Amino acid sequence: MNTSSRTRILKRLAACALWLGVWQAAGLLVGSDILLASPLDTCRRLVSIVASERFLPILWFSFSRIAGGFLAAFVLGVALGFLANRSSLIRELLAPLVLAFKSIPVACIVVLLLIWVGSREVSGIAVFLMAFPALYLATVEGLGQVDEKLGQMLSVFGVGPVRRLLAHTWPSLLPYLVATSRNACGMAWKAGVAAELIGTPLGSMGERIYQAKILLETADLFAWTVIVVAVSYLCEQAFLWLLRQTGPVALRCAVPRAGVPSAAPAQPGPIALKDAALGYDGMPVIEKLTLSLAAGERGVLTDASGTGKTTLLLTVAGLLPELAGTVQRPQSLSMVFQETRLIEELDAEDNVLLVGAGSLSRADVRSLLLELLPEEALGRPVRELSGGQRRRVELARALAYPSAALLLDEPFSSLDEETHEQAVRVVVLHLNGRTLLMSSHAPEDVSALDARQLTLS
Repeated sequence: MNTSSRTRILKRLAACALWLGVWQAAGLLVGSDILLASPLDTCRRLVSIVASERFLPILWFSFSRIAGGFLAAFVLGVALGFLANRSSLIRELLAPLVLAFKSIPVACIVVLLLIWVGSREVSGIAVFLMAFPALYLATVEGLGQVDEKLGQMLSVFGVGPVRRLLAHTWPSLLPYLVATSRNACGMAWKAGVAAELIGTPLGSMGERIYQAKILLETADLFAWTVIVVAVSYLCEQAFLWLLRQTGPVALRCAVPRAGVPSAAPAQPGPIALKDAALGYDGMPVIEKLTLSLAAGERGVLTDASGTGKTTLLLTVAGLLPELAGTVQRPQSLSMVFQETRLIEELDAEDNVLLVGAGSLSRADVRSLLLELLPEEALGRPVRELSGGQRRRVELARALAYPSAALLLDEPFSSLDEETHEQAVRVVVLHLNGRTLLMSSHAPEDVSALDARQLTLS
């Protein structure tokens, strides 16, 4: 434990001691255990309650229902949030229900539940109805913020929906669920105990609090309140810890751990556009473009910035629809995008293996990366690498995938002259006869790659 952590803990303990002292002084000043039990009386009753043989059954009764209601709300809220994210119809159908759950007072819900289901199950259902809207809305909001560009990259490399969920969607959604659960866990215990207090099912915490109120046992009331707060805090911390662990676990499950046998690369495929209009949202950037590369041919676009090189590459990759004309694409593609698209929490090897499973073993991936990167860069999350190193990870990823064609959008940007030349040699070595379409601001790349110079004008 570092010095700042120790200091923070000491400050909190000092604050607690201060308020306990204020409580004790107030108890002595009031002079009535019925009006205000002192901390010492509360502690004595707390020890007596916890030591009694009835405590664990009472604790289990309330815990099982409150925790069960919260977990049901979490599972259903996340599941329906995913469905609502994919279907506007489901989102519209759920909107009135979610609004009703958010707006109706807990006391009204509890009274209705007492009529419908009785007192023993009322707390679990009340917790579910309280927690569900927050978790559902957090899921919808989180999924709406997931980086679409990373999803596009994974789809280009043929990563299946389950591994896309594990590697990208779930880690992106997780911060929203953690933030919401931090509040919802505490609110679940408040709603659950309040429901028990109204319904007073025998053997529950709420029933014991109600009895303390009826019998004017203020020390018991305070003691049970301390128990509820402590159990609520422990449940919150345990659930949040488990929830946070799902992020690293999902990433580990998305990437194959064991080496896999090398797979034969796909046969090279041609790239051809005829009278094509390319652009975004119906607005053309390029019009009447005719361009072709035979299977296995190499072409380098050397036009100036803003002429549509990235638009062309994204259209060939199938990420943008052509506005007019025809575009012929190979069946499989690998790509280096203009901007960085990496899974930041994974290291270089796992970023390559995530999309290249079945093409190279882990040893092969490491060997390929060592042709581009220093060894010390391989075991670190890519978020810690420099811009040039991250660019080379993306280049290795594209080369590792067994595609029919390779699309490279300024792949050597952020590289110094020596590293640039090294990367060009690696591309030539590992192209393996595939069709190459690349954009570059370095005219010398045309001859270095033994390619044909292409122009969009």
